[in-house]
Amino acid sequence: MANIILLGPPGAGKGTQAKRLEEARGMVQLSTGDMLKEAIAKGTDLGRQVEGIMARGELVTDEIVIGLIEAKMKDGAKGGFIFDGFPRTLKQADALGQLMTRMGATLDRVIEMQVDDAVLVARVTGRFTCGTCGEVYHDTTRPTKVPGVCDVCGGTNMKRRADDNEETLKTRLMEYYKKTSPLIGFYYAKGQLSAVNGLAEVDSVAEAIASVLDKA
Repeated sequence: MANIILLGPPGAGKGTQAKRLEEARGMVQLSTGDMLKEAIAKGTDLGRQVEGIMARGELVTDEIVIGLIEAKMKDGAKGGFIFDGFPRTLKQADALGQLMTRMGATLDRVIEMQVDDAVLVARVTGRFTCGTCGEVYHDTTRPTKVPGVCDVCGGTNMKRRADDNEETLKTRLMEYYKKTSPLIGFYYAKGQLSAVNGLAEVDSVAEAIASVLDKA
């Protein structure tokens, strides 16, 4: 059992690797966005609070996110928890550390998924999905066999995320490096940081992460 943080910029593949860890090790991914949506859908007290905040166009506070994480951790997880998208700042890292101490839990490893920005931009901006079955493709590395037709379901409703464009991605990368990259030094100083090549093949990245966890 291990509790870990996956660190890396948008498009580094954190979500993909988190799903792999859930399947292979019985871990539970705690994605900030997913937790907010789930709380709203369930209509919990926190959910109603979040819904009101978002309806007003305001940012959800760190305290609320920590509350959502705490509620999830109380449910338990056989293989431990994967923090994806939180913490993003040093202040949030401190808050998470205090929560873990309060719950008698430990943060076992922080895994940085390192990428080359130019390669990452090319990877993300070429990405598209089948709107029918969700299969993921890429203009150059994994195009459909028949242009515009999904290999899996035969659907023709291909979609690209609105924010999967070069200008938006570069803005998101700058935001990541400005706010989140200080966490790399923070966790390195605590002896908790390991790094893997986030741009390797999906299976290779999964093996590298597994190797880190097996040594933890």
